[in-house]
Amino acid sequence: MRFAVVGIPGDRRVTMFRDAVVAAGLAEPHVISWRDVLAGREIGAPEGALLRVDSPGEDAETDALLRGPGDPARVGGGAAWYAGFTAGLERVAAIPGVRLLGDTGEIGVMFDKRRCHAVLWEAGVPVPPAFEAGSYAELRVEMVRRGWPRVFVKPAHGSSASGVIAVQTHGDLVKAVTSAAWGADGGLFNSLRVRTYTSHEEVRRIVDFLAGDGLHVERWFPKASAGGKAFDLRVVTVAGVPTHAVVRTSSTPMTNLHLGGRRGDLEAVRSRAALWERVLDVCARAAACFPGSLATGIDVMVGAGWQSVAVAEVNAFGDLLPGLGDISGNGRDTYAEQVRAVLAGVP
Repeated sequence: MRFAVVGIPGDRRVTMFRDAVVAAGLAEPHVISWRDVLAGREIGAPEGALLRVDSPGEDAETDALLRGPGDPARVGGGAAWYAGFTAGLERVAAIPGVRLLGDTGEIGVMFDKRRCHAVLWEAGVPVPPAFEAGSYAELRVEMVRRGWPRVFVKPAHGSSASGVIAVQTHGDLVKAVTSAAWGADGGLFNSLRVRTYTSHEEVRRIVDFLAGDGLHVERWFPKASAGGKAFDLRVVTVAGVPTHAVVRTSSTPMTNLHLGGRRGDLEAVRSRAALWERVLDVCARAAACFPGSLATGIDVMVGAGWQSVAVAEVNAFGDLLPGLGDISGNGRDTYAEQVRAVLAGVP
């Protein structure tokens, strides 16, 4: 048995997957660079290889191939990025003589928040109700029409909370929390510091800047708190089964660990048996919407009353969380769990 992986050579994801494969007594995976895929260069893999598609990451050269030259930290250009990414996925799917470990069509759906939300909604997976917006004016009109004073505005294509804005209104007042900040050149950039904007003109400028690439707007889901901080969970599923989880806490609406979120007490959530079973069930149902994907990373919100749950995101490449809490009790990390599943004959 031989593995291959599409990724960025030397990237941490590729390295951790390589370590899991070698630890299983197999040869090192053959690595196909996303740079070669996107540049139209010749690509291939050993005959019969099991091919894992991994993230294009934050590699500057790859980012330029996806959405054009510029600072990789910039916000925007999501539509161009998505077009380049899905074209790359089509090239990967056409590699002869390999078996894909992740359906490229499903990966494309997971990277479009509108399509992913629709798939989950149709399957009865609990998700916040949502709508699409094409401008700040349209956003405000629709918020009023629906009676939603608080929403999350998300670029249709993006990850790591890039360009995500938590918007709250009260009468003529507005408050927007986001990691996006304006650069000296007038462009919008990702920042590691979450900041607040409180004027309609500031918020309009950001929303309208992002609107051209498509916006997915979700009704605010009030999250449970622990230790005075709101939290959610990232749950990794392998072959449709939840195997690893981490609690992410924050004093801001964004719980992403790179934006200052902190790992919380997973056992405090697991100790609430009925709630925990609900979390596991919802994650399994969300993963079942993507049966061709060996692994998913599901962001799950727990309601303020510690009863309800809702899915915020399903991530195609959501398994990079070293030290992620093993909830299956087998002591394997997310990559070793995937290798084990493949060796056990998971379709």
